[in-house]
Amino acid sequence: MTNDLARRGVLATSVFAPRVLRAQGWPSQTIRLVVPYAPGGTTDLMARLVSQPLAERLGVAITIENRPGAGATVGSLAVAQAAPDGHTLLMSNIASHGIGPSLYPNIRYDAVRDFSHIALITENPSVFVANPRAGITNLADLAQRHRASPGGLDMATSGAGSSNHMLVVLMGRALGRDINHIPFRGAGPAMTAVIAGQVPLMSDSLPSAASHLRAGSVRGVAMSSAQRHPAFPAIPTFREQGHDIVGTGWFGLSGPAGMAASVVDHINREVRAILATAEQQARFAELGGTPGQLSAAEYTEYVRREVEYWAPVVRASGAQPD
Repeated sequence: MTNDLARRGVLATSVFAPRVLRAQGWPSQTIRLVVPYAPGGTTDLMARLVSQPLAERLGVAITIENRPGAGATVGSLAVAQAAPDGHTLLMSNIASHGIGPSLYPNIRYDAVRDFSHIALITENPSVFVANPRAGITNLADLAQRHRASPGGLDMATSGAGSSNHMLVVLMGRALGRDINHIPFRGAGPAMTAVIAGQVPLMSDSLPSAASHLRAGSVRGVAMSSAQRHPAFPAIPTFREQGHDIVGTGWFGLSGPAGMAASVVDHINREVRAILATAEQQARFAELGGTPGQLSAAEYTEYVRREVEYWAPVVRASGAQPD
């Protein structure tokens, strides 16, 4: 009896709260969720995992708009300039709001002040993957091939300014010779090029690489987590292979600065409820991500710390926009 009442209470809250906000004018139309990358990558995947259950809980449609370019800063700027009415949201991420502000000297938004940061969706490691026919099974193979090749090795990423790009820079520094960074407009096109053999290697976020690793389309070379990842225990870490490189990517939900606090807090509660379900927990575990559970204020502080952390890293790396 108690459990039934509890379940009914949860259902009543999730159904009633959107009606209250709609009575106050939100949401009054379809919500546009801007993904600042091409379809097929981790950012796009996370948007699609969250948007469907969020639309059901809010009682309105959520459409995904892919706007790639300039390390996720093009789509991010479009959202920063949108009306703060709660009907335009952004899949913010480490590239657009952590690394980009230091990598792009003429960036036209402030990663903290020009956004309403709503919720952290997930954190996850990155993974170096290789075309199975490239003959690269570990970092020792990668180093040998890189040194032996007159022009050096090429490595694809979803674009300049991502944590995956930074890992390529750091690996090149560790080897004493820059690896050729090949930026694509999203992880999907980059992975397609690696599978086709056009580029031998890719630095990718684990969630977008997971299905390709399981299918054998690409081979895992190194994982950027501190320990081997439970979803892919056969892939050794960078540290295990003699390189002290650890990196974590992240993805969240943000909107333009000036959104009503009631709307921000409501979306945050709904997103956290979605991420806490057994179904979503299992899905994120399968993909290699850890669901977030931060309040809106905590996520805003998280973004601020990321901007501060990456500024000296980007300067020290010497990375430039491609």
